[in-house]
Amino acid sequence: MKKYSSKRSIQILAHLLQQYGISDVIISPGSRNAPLAIHFSEIDAFNCYSIVDERSAAFVGIGMAKSEKKPVAVTCTSGSAVANYYPAVTEAFYQNVPLLILTADRPTDFVDIFDGQTIRQKDIFHQHSYGDFQLVEDSKEHAEDINFDIIKKAIELCFEKQGPVHINIPLEEPLYDLVSELPSFPTVEKTIRHKEYEVPSNLIADWHTSQRIMILVGTRDYSPELENQLTQLVKNHSVVVLSEANSNLYHEKFFRHIDRYIFNFTEEDYKTYAPDLLITVGQNVVSKKVKQFLRNARPKQHWHLDEVWQPDTYFSLTEKIEVRPEVFFSKLLKFINLEPRPYFNLWDVLRDKKDAKHELFLNKAEFSDFYFFNKASQTIPQNYNIHFSNSSAIRYAQLFDFGKRKMYCNRGTSGIDGSTSTAMGFAIKNANPTLLITGDLGFFYDINGLWNQYIPPFVRIIIFNNGEGNIFKIIPGPGNANPNTLDEFIATKHRKHAEHLAKHFGFSYIKVEDEPTLDRVLENFFKPDLQPKILEVNTYGKNSADVQKAYFEFLKGN
Repeated sequence: MKKYSSKRSIQILAHLLQQYGISDVIISPGSRNAPLAIHFSEIDAFNCYSIVDERSAAFVGIGMAKSEKKPVAVTCTSGSAVANYYPAVTEAFYQNVPLLILTADRPTDFVDIFDGQTIRQKDIFHQHSYGDFQLVEDSKEHAEDINFDIIKKAIELCFEKQGPVHINIPLEEPLYDLVSELPSFPTVEKTIRHKEYEVPSNLIADWHTSQRIMILVGTRDYSPELENQLTQLVKNHSVVVLSEANSNLYHEKFFRHIDRYIFNFTEEDYKTYAPDLLITVGQNVVSKKVKQFLRNARPKQHWHLDEVWQPDTYFSLTEKIEVRPEVFFSKLLKFINLEPRPYFNLWDVLRDKKDAKHELFLNKAEFSDFYFFNKASQTIPQNYNIHFSNSSAIRYAQLFDFGKRKMYCNRGTSGIDGSTSTAMGFAIKNANPTLLITGDLGFFYDINGLWNQYIPPFVRIIIFNNGEGNIFKIIPGPGNANPNTLDEFIATKHRKHAEHLAKHFGFSYIKVEDEPTLDRVLENFFKPDLQPKILEVNTYGKNSADVQKAYFEFLKGN
């Protein structure tokens, strides 16, 4: 016999989640949220997942939401458990991932009287959420009607903004009173708003008078509609489209390796290659060089296309176009002429030159992180979803061609926390296999991302272990510090490896330390197995930072 929570607020919450099609619920253990755990797990419409570590659980939720493309609910007990959600909340906020955060709380009268596991939970995420709501206790007058309206508004806001929304739920004791039957609640009249859009005539005129049109695409999920629209724009050389690995766009006329082309631009180059109309799509770009380039170029016009975010990243924003890029370009293409512009040829000549140098360098690259990424880009099966950790991993990914594989990275806040958890959440909900490519620090920092029982056997993780945060040996600045300080406190040198962790979490494990072994192992690494697999590519002492620096020096040559 099924047993449900007697709490009316929980019953209403579950009813409304079902009405809006939110079916995935990640539950972290605790007593104050036990009514939610009991109730959700007894209802067949919900897929419930037990994740102990709240920080990891919320990132798992991000991965699931990105895979399913719909909101995922996460719930935890009161107190510091709630605060552990915060890193993922900030990531979801800046990346626009729909996360519905359900935090159980003590009754409102218990806050700040030194009651156990009680902190100021109300509005705790207000700086990085799209809505903060607090239910009223069941014992309060009109609680049922009030909570129904609050929950409905919160869920719809999560859909509209495609970002995190917080519902704090004060629960009075007893917590474990259960019922065997549920009351009936009314069907919901959904009022989610959808924006209408028409391209203003002045933008069409500006398009036609612009001779140098650049479209820069940042982090975003794959969109065949957008890809087709941008393909129409580039096929006659009408525009220059710059994209990155995690822009998930695929066409031979897109410029997909920005740093390869612009890394040594001079002040004169800024003027030579500058657009007069810049259109930006998507979110954060990885390349700091392109930010530097466009901030110096100061285009006459900058249009940004996004439903939610309108950042003036390049200090020249002139049009905030609050609509899906697919909608904007579908309208624009009806009115514009797709005439060739010399601006494309200017960039194309630069690309041919740098691509030829890139290929020459590959032939002489020694075993290092650079070598590994080149080999991986050629070997990973096409059906894999690839998740990159932050810092070195996603930067290396920009230098190589990974074909039409779908690529992801937590670039909302660009932190190393949660990369593993996000990839595992994605893998749990996706029919295609998932590969995580991560640096050593990012992997060890988020080892609780492997602490769940739902990881499918076709998951693969590759750790390129250089024994430190090697990014700090690559980027300018840290090298000015005393070497001992740099190694201990910034790069954090270490000699840890993943073999025992792999065994502990039920992964098979392989380690490689040289070119022949890597070449041989990669071919078999992706074959089906009964267990998920970890491959550790040990590049200790291989001067990976020096190899990357040599690469860019080589690109400078004529």
